[in-house]
Amino acid sequence: MAMSEIRDRRAFLATAALAVGGAVAWSMRSKPALAASDAELPPMVTVVEFGADGKRIGPRSVARVVKTEGEWKQQLSSISYDVARTEGTERPYSGESWDEHGKGIFQCVCCGTAAFSSETKFESGTGWPSFWAPIAKENVVEKRDSTLGMVRTAISCRRCAGHLGHVFDDGPQPTGLRYCMNSAALKFVKV
Repeated sequence: MAMSEIRDRRAFLATAALAVGGAVAWSMRSKPALAASDAELPPMVTVVEFGADGKRIGPRSVARVVKTEGEWKQQLSSISYDVARTEGTERPYSGESWDEHGKGIFQCVCCGTAAFSSETKFESGTGWPSFWAPIAKENVVEKRDSTLGMVRTAISCRRCAGHLGHVFDDGPQPTGLRYCMNSAALKFVKV
């Protein structure tokens, strides 16, 4: 083998090793928990409450739910913590409620705030529970998300700031929206 071929092979192997190492490091990166400083968030928020029968009770002013990272880790499963508190995403077709067809309410897994209703759920073919509207606009917050090299709209719980998923404009009527949520960020309660 000529010296240039050996040098080229070594360069290729070194580049490949760096690429693999970078991919491993990226996949193992530590994502910071959502920051909730008292200066950023009001202590009280208004959400729409729903009864055990799924019927709308009405708006109510409630205390914002703020916990330490340790408290969230103790309360939530590892996947729910990753999704709801560090803005992660579960694998498609892996969550408990992506294929849920019962009548009920999908609540935030962190604080129990009603987020979506089975009445607006539809089969999107994505492997995540999808809805054409939240149960009450007051219960969710939309914010710009420019991670992963694209601009999207992230959806979080108004009461605890838990990340629920994203909304896209390719859903069915009457809204034309697809609220693509993570099962790990929701708790289904039958009514």
